[in-house]
Order: sequence, then C-alpha cells, then structure tokens
Amino acid sequence: MIEEIGRIAVKVSGREAGKKCVIVDVLDKNFVLVTGPKQLTGVRRRRANISHLAFTPHKIEIRKGASDEDVMKALEKANLLDYMKKSVRVEAKALA
Repeated sequence: MIEEIGRIAVKVSGREAGKKCVIVDVLDKNFVLVTGPKQLTGVRRRRANISHLAFTPHKIEIRKGASDEDVMKALEKANLLDYMKKSVRVEAKALA
C-alpha cells in the first residue's frame, strides 16, 4: 500500500499544487490526512484525496495521527528538511 502513514507525497492539484506533504493517517480507500507541516512547506493539516497526490519513494517513521512537531522531528532525523522545502513543478498532463 503506497498511501501509508509516513509516506511523503506531492500535491498535484489545488492551491497547494507542487508542495510536499506527509501522510499522517489513512481515512479510507480514497482519502488520507496530510500535513506539511505548514511552517515548513505551507501545507496545512487537512484531508486529501489520494488521486490529488503523487507519492514519492521517501518515507519517515511516525505514528498514526502524529502531531506537526513529531513530523518535524522525524523529517529532521531523516535529513529531509531541505527536500521538503523545495516545490515541484506540476504539469497539467500529470493530472490526466
């Protein structure tokens, strides 16, 4: 299952398109709970449709429903803070 807790993803639609986020909970087969955290990437904690996410190979070790502080600590431990800050250019073709 690629939409797993701790997986880093890129939002491909909406106002946060191109920004990276971390999955903190799997709500059902279509939706996950993601966070940036907001102070790091600009993505606030919210429900996201998995069809609006592009999954990366990176994963961090966090527990289900982890706080933004816990996510920040895990990203720092995995040396992924600079990686998370960089936006990705999202092409319109990626949505098709």
